[in-house]
Amino acid sequence: MLVLGVDPGSRATGYGLVEKKNNHMTCIHAGTINSPAKDPFYARIHNIFQAMVEIMNHYRPQEMAVEDVFFAKNVKSALKLGHARGAIMVAAVQCGIKIFEYTPLEIKKSVVGYGRATKDQIRSMVQVILKLKAQRGSDTSDALAAAICHLNWTRYEKR
Repeated sequence: MLVLGVDPGSRATGYGLVEKKNNHMTCIHAGTINSPAKDPFYARIHNIFQAMVEIMNHYRPQEMAVEDVFFAKNVKSALKLGHARGAIMVAAVQCGIKIFEYTPLEIKKSVVGYGRATKDQIRSMVQVILKLKAQRGSDTSDALAAAICHLNWTRYEKR
């Protein structure tokens, strides 16, 4: 199964495609969709949508794991994050991809074994699990962690 993990953000959206075959996970492709801060907000959201549709059409993942909204102190930041998540979810619906949402706590617990894990701990575990030669940036690592979380979660749901 090929899963697209996404870590939404209005300036940087991380994504990672992880394939699981015979209980072995492999990173197929990963990266970050960057939107310059100088661009109007609506243009950044449109850029995220277009880039996600392109990635989804090219790689054809069966399912998508996206980080769920968490409590935020800054309401404006939370709203912008919500817009980015919306663009990502609409792209998935348009491409016929099933959407699964996981909280940051669920993702950290699934990948690191501890719900309060740091960004560095997540990056290190993603590198180990996927046998990556180099660590990725935190947005990309978080997206790969979401995909790993989903693949681990579905393993238990199928039993």
